[in-house]
Amino acid sequence: MNSKNKVLACVDQSRFADYVADYAAWAARRMDAPLELLHVIDRHPELGSGEDHSGAIGIDAQENLLTKLSTEDEARTKSAREQGRIFLNRLRERAVAAGAMQVDVRQRHGELEETLAEQEQEEGVRLLVLGRRGEAAEMTRRDLGRNVERVVRALRKPILTVTEDFKEPRRVMIAFDGGTITRRGVEMVAESPLFRGLPIYLLMSGKESQDAIKKLDWAKTTLEAAGFDVTAALIPGDAESIIAKTVKEQAIDMLIMGAFGHSPLRSLLFGSKTADLLRSSTIPTLLLR
Repeated sequence: MNSKNKVLACVDQSRFADYVADYAAWAARRMDAPLELLHVIDRHPELGSGEDHSGAIGIDAQENLLTKLSTEDEARTKSAREQGRIFLNRLRERAVAAGAMQVDVRQRHGELEETLAEQEQEEGVRLLVLGRRGEAAEMTRRDLGRNVERVVRALRKPILTVTEDFKEPRRVMIAFDGGTITRRGVEMVAESPLFRGLPIYLLMSGKESQDAIKKLDWAKTTLEAAGFDVTAALIPGDAESIIAKTVKEQAIDMLIMGAFGHSPLRSLLFGSKTADLLRSSTIPTLLLR
C-alpha cells in the first residue's frame, strides 16, 4: 500500500456523507491506497443572544460581554468537535466494512477551499472525493452544492464528485475532446488501477474538426494498449446533450470529463458546461483539471 498517495474524502454532516464514504472506500480499495476522511468545521459568525447590548447595561458590560461570547464560542467549538468525532468514527467503520484497508479521520477548523488546497499540496493526495451536494444544498434544495465549483477550480488533482446512493461502477465513459486535459485523463486512466478491468466507452462530441478522428484513435489505442476493452464513438453536436443521452443509452455508471475550462468570470456571464452537466447527470463524475 502506498501511504503517500491517499484518497481524501471530504465529508460534512449530511446524509450525502455516507455515499462519499462508500465511493471513497471503493476507490481506495481498487487503488490499494490509504483513505482519509476529512471533516472541515467552518468558522461561523457569532450568533446574537437577543440581549440588550446597547452599552447601557453597566460599567463592565463590554468586558463581561466579551467574556461571555468567548465562553459561548468555546462551548460551541467543543460541541462541534465532539459531534464531528462521533460522525467520523461512524464513517470510518462504514469505510472499513466496505473494504478500505487503512482509514484515518481528521477534523480541521477553517474554510473548505483553503483547507483542501493545503491538503492537496502537503499530504500527497492522489484522488479527492466530494459530494456533489452537501449540508447547505440539502437545506436549500439546490441540486448542486455551492462549494463544488470553487473547490474544483482551486485544486489540480482529479476530483470524484458523487451523487446519492452507492452503485459499484461497471461501465465507465470518458467524455473526450482531444484537448490537453482529457488527453492527460486518458493517460491517467491507462496507468491507474482505479478502472482496471472495466469496459470504457470513449465518446467524442462537439464541433466537427479535421483531426477529431486522429485524436480519438490515439485515445482508443492508448487505452487498448493498457489492456482496456474500449468502444469509441464520434458524435458531432451539442456536447452536453450528447453526453447525457449516451450515459442513459449505454447504462454508464461513472463519467470522466474535463472541468471548468473557462474563467470564473466567463462562467458567471455565460454559464458553465461543467456545472450544467453536473446538474443534469445522476451518476458520479470524475473531474479532471
